[in-house]
Amino acid sequence: QVHLVESGGGLVQAGGSLRLSCAASGRTFSTYVMGWFRQAPGKEREFVATISRTGGTIYYRDSVKGRFAISRDNVKNSVYLQMNSLKPEDTAVYYCAARPAVSTSMRVNGYDQWGQGTQVTVSS
Repeated sequence: QVHLVESGGGLVQAGGSLRLSCAASGRTFSTYVMGWFRQAPGKEREFVATISRTGGTIYYRDSVKGRFAISRDNVKNSVYLQMNSLKPEDTAVYYCAARPAVSTSMRVNGYDQWGQGTQVTVSS
């Protein structure tokens, strides 16, 4: 198992940028597919981005393509989400998640380790 801790959230104006980080404990980080999800008030948790174990395969939800970038550093046991051109509709709690598998997944129930979340608020 890995323990995940997110950081980097905050309040930003529309059009601004934030970089989220997720630090993982343990020495098996490179064996996990990693994902970022978000949950806005009153809405279900939704997929944002996922990255394979080596970083060679990446997927995004359509609404963030071209604005967000996921990356990972297997030496630092960390995964990142660079968010540019932020919009008010990006406001949510952002969670990183780990999946002990080879294939990536866009499904919430495809991941079994979750961080506590970090709030991102985009003002108009």
